[in-house]
Amino acid sequence: MLLAAAFIAAPATAQSDIPARVARVLKETPLIDGHNDWPETLREREKDKRWTLDLRSGLGAVKPERYNTDIAMLRKGMVGGQFWSVYVDAAEPGLQQVEETLEQIDLVKQIVARYPEAFALARTADDVRRIHASGRIASMIGVEGGGQIDGKLSVLRAYHALGAGYLTLTHVKTIEWADSATDDPKHGGLTPFGKAVVHELNRLGMLVDLSHVSEGTMRDALAVSKAPVIFSHSSARALDDHPRNVSDAVLKLVAANGGVVMVNYALNYVSDDYRRWSADRAAERTRLNAPPYGGLLIGQPDKAAAAMAEWERAHPAPKVTLAMVADHIDHIARVAGVDHVGIGSDFDGVGNALPEGLGDVSTYPALLGEMMRRGWSDKDVAKLAGGNVLRVMATAEGVAKGMAGELPATAVLPAEK
Repeated sequence: MLLAAAFIAAPATAQSDIPARVARVLKETPLIDGHNDWPETLREREKDKRWTLDLRSGLGAVKPERYNTDIAMLRKGMVGGQFWSVYVDAAEPGLQQVEETLEQIDLVKQIVARYPEAFALARTADDVRRIHASGRIASMIGVEGGGQIDGKLSVLRAYHALGAGYLTLTHVKTIEWADSATDDPKHGGLTPFGKAVVHELNRLGMLVDLSHVSEGTMRDALAVSKAPVIFSHSSARALDDHPRNVSDAVLKLVAANGGVVMVNYALNYVSDDYRRWSADRAAERTRLNAPPYGGLLIGQPDKAAAAMAEWERAHPAPKVTLAMVADHIDHIARVAGVDHVGIGSDFDGVGNALPEGLGDVSTYPALLGEMMRRGWSDKDVAKLAGGNVLRVMATAEGVAKGMAGELPATAVLPAEK
């Protein structure tokens, strides 16, 4: 199957034409980002002020750490739709994860209610198009971790009833029914309960999100899902060999499934050189100061900090740029086809450790412009911006309609021995 043939570069365009082309594309097709952690970051930094903080402008100023998102920046970035992540710490007990997830969902809804001129809640692809046409930002909800259902399909159904549009099957930890990309595997992918979760997501019309999961979990989910899957914020493993990224073999399975990989901006997932540098820096920090068992400068925090600063001066971080993110988009389009790539920035989930040129939500037009400079047609840029994920959403809705006669799943996790 010649998947790469689906991506054919268009003739180069004059630099002066690009902003107008981007604007035309984003007027017709909503730009949809698969993953933004703004609600969780507001919760973490602002505490109770998150319910009343003015979100219209000014959050990009350093105080002490700038946000990547506010309404003014979203407008400048011509954003048409956003999956807001309702992330909670995967290390927390299951019941606490459920409680905090409900609070995060409520925060998203409160933000939308406070600014009805800017936002509207969306459940379907048609909702997104309608809201975009009205000049507002379609707001969807992604639950970022299977641990947040606490092993109960009834909790998953409750999240769906509250408006959740996808479930990420794991976060950084392997859970009772699915292996994570960044933890020791226990199941070889999905357990029978994990496959039941995928089936129930299909029945509900929620998207199956495979960011954060192991390759075994990716393959199992792709094998059993009746609907296209998404990777809400992942990049290409061929360019950066991080286990959070998607291998070429899996990209081909995603193409066959009809899914979409939404490219992440996090530096560790964009640049293999940066990933290796980051690991070296972590090792050096441990060598200098590793409580409680020791390190060269244990108990001497000032000396450890000075030594770490000297190491960083001698080993500067590799540069990571917008062009490198564009390389991931190009690669996925060539391997899987241009119908299977999107944008999933991870804004406000990685602080300000972002590629040069992609520091906040105002910068999407710059990335789309880079794709045009590389020869992408307006039609293909529209697919990248939001057309592909809208197709996935609509297809998943159709699958759910076809499963409407099924009773809710009753699978339960096996009792612990």
